[in-house]
Amino acid sequence: MRKLVLLGGGYGNIRILLRLLPNNLPEDVEITLVDRTPFHSLKTEFYALAAGTVSDADVRVQFPQHERLKVANGEIIDIDVKEKMVFLDNGDRISYDDLVIGLGCEDKYHNVPGADEFTYSIQTIAKARETYQSLLGLDPGAIVGIVGAGLSGIELASELHESRPDLRIKLFDRSPRILRDFPERLSNYVKGWFEDHDVEVISNSNITKVEPNLLYNHDQTIEVDAVVWTAGIQPVKTVRKLDVEKDKSGRVIVTQYHHVPANEHIYVVGDCAASTFAPSAYLAEEQAEQIVKVLKAKWNGEDLPEKMPKIKLKGFMGSLGKKEGFAYLADRTVTGKIARLLKSGVLWMYKWHNG
Repeated sequence: MRKLVLLGGGYGNIRILLRLLPNNLPEDVEITLVDRTPFHSLKTEFYALAAGTVSDADVRVQFPQHERLKVANGEIIDIDVKEKMVFLDNGDRISYDDLVIGLGCEDKYHNVPGADEFTYSIQTIAKARETYQSLLGLDPGAIVGIVGAGLSGIELASELHESRPDLRIKLFDRSPRILRDFPERLSNYVKGWFEDHDVEVISNSNITKVEPNLLYNHDQTIEVDAVVWTAGIQPVKTVRKLDVEKDKSGRVIVTQYHHVPANEHIYVVGDCAASTFAPSAYLAEEQAEQIVKVLKAKWNGEDLPEKMPKIKLKGFMGSLGKKEGFAYLADRTVTGKIARLLKSGVLWMYKWHNG
């Protein structure tokens, strides 16, 4: 029996399962999915969990069930590519013939002193829960600093305002304007929403140090009661220490077939894979679609295409609370209630397709 092992139950590996199960898995192949939790977590919605506007159950989807799918729970501590073995923190060892690494990312603190110790995170469901507990317990009028005004920071700031309008929220943006790489109309809309809802955006910021209840922005100190870090990501430690070629961001360089150049049995999907695109759930799903085609061709003894088709992303969507949002789709900007409905519809469809 050939063994396909999927590391991580994120968007990429879930798409692989969706394409192979129940009827497209060869009879001589079995799958082992390894994840720290017994369910698929909707990471794109962790900001809402941390803000307290959705429940824990709203950001979980059960893994599919199949007679040749085994789910192993545990923390992955090492991958031995020579022995084709994965090691878990509970002592389990899992052998593989083909491996797909989709372990996601963790916060990158850019060597800012105190950032890893004195800030909260929304990178995992456990950390999002912890962040929610901290923010929930703040007194009225408390100051929350959110470092990083990318999509995660924007959505967290807006959702937190909706959940706790009694809090004072400061969003630190390193750029001169929010979403600076996109049309100015989009930036102005998001900026205007924050102004209308008394969320302070601090542009051109540079957080140089974090202390308990204190942020250093350039040479200025700012008092805070809690800080959430959304200012960058990096592959998880297990991937960073993997002895394979990586780009300057620590992501694994892969071929057009999404496997490591020196090992055609190790595939990488999602935030761990080097790409010209910014990491996203949609990108991971598109990579997974191609990995499935490559695996099926190899299992059937077929030649791989000389050139894989280029991945084309449609854009992105973001929310501003539960009633408004913004989107950039096919080079067009959509804002307001329509954009929010679009995002809600995509989320509903995703849950429906994944059971």
